[in-house]
Amino acid sequence: MDTQSKKLLGTVIIAPEIIEEVKRDVKNITGFKNKIGEYSGQNTTNLLDIILYGAIILDASDIHFEPQEDDSKLRIRLDGVLQDVIFFEQNAYHSLISRLKLLSRLKLNITDKPQDGRFTIEIADSLIEIRTSSLPAEYGESIVMRILNPKNLIGIDALGLRKDLYKVFEKEIQKPNGMIIITGPTGSGKTTTLYAFLKKIQNSEIKIITIEDPIEYHLKGISQTQVAPEKGYDFSDGLRSIVRQDPDVILVGEIRDLETAKIALQAALTGHLVLSTLHTNDAAGTIPRLVDLGVDVASIAPALKMAVAQRLIRKVCKKCSTLSRPTAKELDEIKKGLKGLPSSIKLPDLNKIEIKKINEKGCEFCNFTGYKGRQGLFEAFLVDSQIEKFILTNPPVSSVRELAIKKGMVTMYQSGLIDVVMGNTTLQEILRVVEEDESVRAGGEKTTL
Repeated sequence: MDTQSKKLLGTVIIAPEIIEEVKRDVKNITGFKNKIGEYSGQNTTNLLDIILYGAIILDASDIHFEPQEDDSKLRIRLDGVLQDVIFFEQNAYHSLISRLKLLSRLKLNITDKPQDGRFTIEIADSLIEIRTSSLPAEYGESIVMRILNPKNLIGIDALGLRKDLYKVFEKEIQKPNGMIIITGPTGSGKTTTLYAFLKKIQNSEIKIITIEDPIEYHLKGISQTQVAPEKGYDFSDGLRSIVRQDPDVILVGEIRDLETAKIALQAALTGHLVLSTLHTNDAAGTIPRLVDLGVDVASIAPALKMAVAQRLIRKVCKKCSTLSRPTAKELDEIKKGLKGLPSSIKLPDLNKIEIKKINEKGCEFCNFTGYKGRQGLFEAFLVDSQIEKFILTNPPVSSVRELAIKKGMVTMYQSGLIDVVMGNTTLQEILRVVEEDESVRAGGEKTTL
């Protein structure tokens, strides 16, 4: 099969000359914009290849095509933040959209309904999947592509964990049964963390089965299945079938309804390690959220072993950031937030610390943002016998959280402040990412910096 035929069937093979050209010229957003400009008005296939590979080179997570009244905007998400790249004339936009829909196996004649698809980019020996979403908008179809690069499949060592959290996670995921739930908003890295857990525990002696919507990354040696609601195959149906497949570990992409929750909890109580995700603001909110779905607390208490809340924070650029003494207001915020931190966590003398400050203009290395790369920010809530008994009383989330903190849980806000003290990020970034009332929960009034 020739290259063009493969492309038409949903696999893009980027030409070696384009790869070399992009590697040479695309070092930042400016280089990306200039390279796209060179190919604008030329062959649509080559132009799209430039856009796709340029975004991959820059480590973008998403590519956005956004039609406007007179033109269309291309944006990419870098380190969790969208950045403008270039504007297209409408003719170029329509040609690119048609090409994308063809590759993604979306219906070209449907423009007034949402559509989802995917295709694969083949580069050397690597396959990078692109998940495409089309949404009708005022001036045309808005297209968003999620880049699923296998290099983002990291191990637990690369999650950015403190030593104490690393030990906790390592211990809990090695247990033969029980449920571990990771919470957080869309795009907070929940799936990456779950896959890191699977990579850590995977061996020839256990069977791991996942049910996902959709399958984001393909994992060797692991059985993966994807829900298909249009065919009557949802999480609850899939989970019922999975437990009959003699698994040791089950990953449920997301708990969305009572039936899925009940089956997952039952599996955790009958000799399976169950990993899943849930949408809550913090770790303690896991329990009330399950109750809201209709789950009996008598099922939650013995099954749930750990709830983890997660966010992603940007790391300071190593090339252009500087060290300086915190202001009086910043130091006060840090001291208040870290008050009551467990004694097992050792920090330098806060009165003598220097913290990283970003260069507001940034540099070429960080795309002029002051930040480069991201890491996880976590809070872990462990269920022991005392908390298990407490859960049976159906307590409010504030009471669960209070007890967890008393038993040594480091809050997400405190975790962020530790990263500030250790020079990984800035106080401004923590206040941007963590919930607005988190600093109050951690021990002081909200500070505006």
